[in-house]
Amino acid sequence: MNIIGLKQLRQDTTRYAELVSKGQSFLIIKRSKPLFKIVPADTISEVWEEVIDFTKIKKGGVVIKDLLARL
Repeated sequence: MNIIGLKQLRQDTTRYAELVSKGQSFLIIKRSKPLFKIVPADTISEVWEEVIDFTKIKKGGVVIKDLLARL
């Protein structure tokens, strides 16, 4: 895992986003203390749980106002 400073990430966000999309991970630090990690989305897929896919109910999804009105 690569370590970069928060300031460095802010100054070159596009570059780091591209590197993450290619599979690299980064630990972001501020004042020598870890703040957060940036990892490719496909590495955390096992964390996400699909509760409901509204596109299966209606092509293109559903209007949130209609959904809330039925609750």
